[in-house]
Amino acid sequence: MIRLAIAEDHQSLIDGINLLLEYEDDISIVGTANDGEALLEIVEKKWPNIVLTDIRMPKLDGIEATRQIKKKHPNIKVLAFTMFDQTDAVQQMLEAGADGYILKNSSLQEVHKAIIAVHKGDTYFDANINTNVLNETPSNKTKGVLTKRQIEILELIAQGKTSREIADILFIGVHTVDTHRKNMARILGLQGKGELLRYALDKKYKF
Repeated sequence: MIRLAIAEDHQSLIDGINLLLEYEDDISIVGTANDGEALLEIVEKKWPNIVLTDIRMPKLDGIEATRQIKKKHPNIKVLAFTMFDQTDAVQQMLEAGADGYILKNSSLQEVHKAIIAVHKGDTYFDANINTNVLNETPSNKTKGVLTKRQIEILELIAQGKTSREIADILFIGVHTVDTHRKNMARILGLQGKGELLRYALDKKYKF
């Protein structure tokens, strides 16, 4: 059974998702929230296994809420839900640990499809999102500076782990790992398939 929590500051959208899912035997909505702080309370009290969260919310945004959820409950899948088809928002949600990203103008049927996909362990990107932009270095990052998540992945690369093994260890999608690999190579100015591993070993990124 999928235990779903929804965080969205527009109650009408929550109501629409409720109507869509109320007759689904495999999905139960265990709580809804209109801000990030309320979402964290639901996570602690209701233990959902999937969270559908808006990115722009009062009190605590979806990016920080996702980061806190993933840090404390790495097995919970997070699906980002937003009006903003923006590269930086997608990238920040991925770095926070999100397992998928869907736009609010998508059909409710696609929302249902996305929920099922991330529950199975897949990543899910709305068809209207250009995932190629995720391979670009974020403009607000200085060349050579990696995020905490990227350093974790680099440590595992140094141990010879595959993308699938890294994804399993960090409880993230394989696509997310591959995206981080491409971003790290670009940030570090590396080219070629084995260069990232060589860099990791040279820098002794090991546990």
